[in-house]
Amino acid sequence: MQDKDKENNRRKPKKNTRTITVIAVVVFLVMLTGAGLGFLTASIHTMPSLKGEIRPAVSSQIFDANGKLITTIHSVENRLPVSINKIPKDLQNAFIAAEDTRFYQHSGVDPRGILRAVWSNMTDRGISEGGSTITQQLARNALLSQEQTIKRKVQEAFLSLQIERQYSKNEILEMYMNQIYFGQGAYGVQTAAQIYFGKNVEDLNLAECAMIAGIPKSPNYYSPSSNLKAAKERQSIVLDQMVKYGYIDSTTAAKARNTEIKLATRPITNTTTASYFTDYIMQLLIEKYGADAVYKDGLKVYTTLDLEMQAAAEHAMNQLPTTRTENGIKQPQGALVAIDPHTGHIKAMVGGRGNDQFNRAVLAERQPGSAFKPFVYLAAIESGLTPASIIDDSPISFGSWSPMNYDQKFRGPVTMRTALEQSLNVVAVKLAQQVGIDKALYYAQQMGISTLVLKGDTNDRNLSMSLGGLTRGVTPLEIASAYGVLANSGIRVEPTSIIKIVDRNGKVIEQTTPKEKVVVNERSAYLLTDMMRGVINNGTGTGAYFGRPAAGKTGTTSDYKDAWFVGFTPDLVAAVWMGYDSPGYLGGVTGGTIPATIWRSFMSDVAAKYVARDFVRPSGIVAARVSTKDGLLLNDPTNQDGRNEIFVEGTQPNKLSTAAATATKDGKDGKLGKDKDGKDIKLDETGATDETLDTDEKTPPPPPVKTDKNPVTPLAPPPPPKPNDPIKKN
Repeated sequence: MQDKDKENNRRKPKKNTRTITVIAVVVFLVMLTGAGLGFLTASIHTMPSLKGEIRPAVSSQIFDANGKLITTIHSVENRLPVSINKIPKDLQNAFIAAEDTRFYQHSGVDPRGILRAVWSNMTDRGISEGGSTITQQLARNALLSQEQTIKRKVQEAFLSLQIERQYSKNEILEMYMNQIYFGQGAYGVQTAAQIYFGKNVEDLNLAECAMIAGIPKSPNYYSPSSNLKAAKERQSIVLDQMVKYGYIDSTTAAKARNTEIKLATRPITNTTTASYFTDYIMQLLIEKYGADAVYKDGLKVYTTLDLEMQAAAEHAMNQLPTTRTENGIKQPQGALVAIDPHTGHIKAMVGGRGNDQFNRAVLAERQPGSAFKPFVYLAAIESGLTPASIIDDSPISFGSWSPMNYDQKFRGPVTMRTALEQSLNVVAVKLAQQVGIDKALYYAQQMGISTLVLKGDTNDRNLSMSLGGLTRGVTPLEIASAYGVLANSGIRVEPTSIIKIVDRNGKVIEQTTPKEKVVVNERSAYLLTDMMRGVINNGTGTGAYFGRPAAGKTGTTSDYKDAWFVGFTPDLVAAVWMGYDSPGYLGGVTGGTIPATIWRSFMSDVAAKYVARDFVRPSGIVAARVSTKDGLLLNDPTNQDGRNEIFVEGTQPNKLSTAAATATKDGKDGKLGKDKDGKDIKLDETGATDETLDTDEKTPPPPPVKTDKNPVTPLAPPPPPKPNDPIKKN
């Protein structure tokens, strides 16, 4: 009996604890349910009515970094409503296949569609399905904002249910197709058909229908006027969806893919200041806030652009020659983008010349040629090599490929500094082989190049990348930003174009701060910068010299399709590219000629905005006099093969040179260059015009990468580059 009492006493506390826990859980659930119901009630009561008043539209304004008005985005919508009876069935089906496959089955919100979209996006990299129904998109675009909040999602769902009760499916589809934004200021399918194809919506063929249906996913990115390649890729996805859901067969889809897309000719208009930049800003705004916010909500957008620098950039680009005109656009085309390397602020942007909307500064992926070599040289420096390291410029073969220098000559043993100044292809290939392909690609990625291809049958993990032979190429914006890392002592700052955005009530809704990351050892960055100064002072880029400390690199492809000059001062980096939009050859134009001249013109015109100063020399950099024949120490100051060289402390040579001095060459054997004061000097070696491997050259896998023996520890041990994420902007 006593044992039973003890057992009952032990059980009572446990029962009491369970009872209290159950009560607490019930109370919590009641409170949570009440809060949820309260939130739902508040959301429903504050959502707009289907018959409610709409705020009057207010134009948005874009300002430069100094508060000067660049342009006003007018609030008048370019919209031509059209009856559902005039919209081709192919276009209706294309929208349903691309946006809402269960449109005729759901009642406004589709839980099954959401789950299907989640699964499809997980398996198809997020490009196939959308979770919102057409009705939800109509509610959002017509009555709500684009803000990503739970409240808006709740309101969107309830409005969708209301819309489904009040209107038929055909009426909803008609309203949606007349409401949605298609880029280029076009609202509705009729306006889109006229702007893009110069025809009425009822006259669209299947290929055009699929292309138009693909645009709303990202109106500015998939606009065929600004990015036909991306529009074609999206068109193919829409056609696949139409096949998948039984609207067309695969044969019809294949025929539509092969149908030539003929875009309407844009009317000739006066090119306004910074037109490509303002289009770029609008794309960013529409992607983030929606077209209605840009065209109706009276935003004040304060950008990083400097209108005076922009004018200098546009003036410099007027030096481009014109050899032909295509669709009203002068050819060859060009681009210039300038960035403050310390803040990432885009100070000037020219995306081309003409009235097209293809922003070559941001979207054009072009072969960089020798402008890619600095990433190889950086990898070499981080592996313990120095500007005085000797590399043998002599014949070498990899299978059927034997890299050659521009002038088809070999110079024998040369220093790394000389090889970079004279853009020697053979040396760049040998360096990539010695330090490792992945290491050079790693630094290119870390410094901001996102277009590298690292997997698949055709990729960039081969020696041709050392000469700029890439699968896709680079954009002017990204290579300018990457060079900016050197100007900023190894610190990468993401490029940005918007400082802050203020709404119509004066509330700041977005404000940016520089996003910084140390990606390169500051001493390595300084050594490479000093070597690249020689490109302008004595090398292939003497045409860029403008009287201030500056560093840079020329770039030209061996078929003369692309020519570059990318360079920087301590406070400004700029990239200049020129080439043809369609296949065409520049006829001998190299990066050291017209692009370098344009760069010099721009930098000279904006020089007054910056105090003239030299690059900051970090601690741990030492100097020594070395022989250019073997890279070892020289005690004889009269030795003609000697030069003063800089090193990261610990990497300087400690043995005396045994190379005999050579006689000084007369002036006839040298090539004119520039010293630090801009005076003409004689070069001891022939200055080779910068040139690269044809990007179509196939390079077999290189020999195994040699182990790095580096007395200087890099900032971070570079693993093989990560596969780059799909980019949205090109």
